[in-house]
Amino acid sequence: MRRLRSEKTTGSGAEMSRGGRSKESVEPERRCIATGKTGPKAGLIRFVVGPGDQIVPDLAEKLPGRGIWVAADRAALDKAVKKNLFPRGAKKGVATDAGLADLVTQRLVARVLETLSLARKAGQAVCGLEKVKGLLIMEEASCLLQAADGSEREKRRLRPPEGENTYFDVLTAQELGLAFGRDRVIHAALIAGGLGELVRYESARLFGLRPNQG
Repeated sequence: MRRLRSEKTTGSGAEMSRGGRSKESVEPERRCIATGKTGPKAGLIRFVVGPGDQIVPDLAEKLPGRGIWVAADRAALDKAVKKNLFPRGAKKGVATDAGLADLVTQRLVARVLETLSLARKAGQAVCGLEKVKGLLIMEEASCLLQAADGSEREKRRLRPPEGENTYFDVLTAQELGLAFGRDRVIHAALIAGGLGELVRYESARLFGLRPNQG
């Protein structure tokens, strides 16, 4: 069974984004072209018009041009493609790949794995049942990562830290293994730090694109 992360809370002060980062309420907001909802950039995916008027994802949010925003959600992205909503956001005719949702998912997986690998090298991520269990017991883990295709009985042996975005099962055992230089990994944990927070941020976005994972 997938453990769902809690919903974002709102208020007049700081609020928690889908990436587990504290955000001030004054943060610029963006509107999703598919859902019509407006909110902080965290939890949204930016697109721009690329060469040949082709819609391209800008996951790092650094490409030049007018940003078009869609919720990091498979249903929302599929709707934007099927309903041909990108031209409205771009204010011009554009070409949209029918497989855009799959492309975004693949690129998000790559971003999570790359960042997780860097976190491991920086000592901000570990794997293995006993090591992860130890961090959780000592309350030194900021997030628990488990393989989507791992044994549910085995995964229930560990309890994630309290809070929002402290558990993800968006990667397979083989994918997690790639980040740790192993064939397969079932259990991993993040330790507080910049890279660990970035892994949580990207994992939260990937969560919505892989609704049937696990």
